[in-house]
Amino acid sequence: MAAVDSSTLALLRLKCPHCHEGDLFSTSAFNVTKFAQMPEHCPVCEQAYEPEPGFYWGAMFVSYAFTVAIFAVSGVLLYYLAGDPPLWVYVVTVGLAALVTTPLVLRYSRALMLYLFGGVHYDPQWRHGRSTARLSTQG
Repeated sequence: MAAVDSSTLALLRLKCPHCHEGDLFSTSAFNVTKFAQMPEHCPVCEQAYEPEPGFYWGAMFVSYAFTVAIFAVSGVLLYYLAGDPPLWVYVVTVGLAALVTTPLVLRYSRALMLYLFGGVHYDPQWRHGRSTARLSTQG
């Protein structure tokens, strides 16, 4: 698949922030046991996916924000669409929504961390050997 110029689209497609072609994750989000597995480097441009040890600890805060949003949206939708059901319905529905969206929340929180704080920027010239950014995060 060809690289997209938009970093936002590349982020939504979970592609490498440097080349916008390589996948950030090794397996499908539906793989229950390995949905969080990331390769060490981009399979296309060899960009390191972990800029420093412990880098993705910050993704916990992003994931927390996503989960709070899921809780709030689920609760508001239940209140207005189901006519304020009993408490157990809220607990079960919000819990299931959080559980089902866990793989996506984890993937997008890691991707956001890498795109916003990883120090890696899209370089459309990397393939032609005229890369303006060195792969300084490779170790």
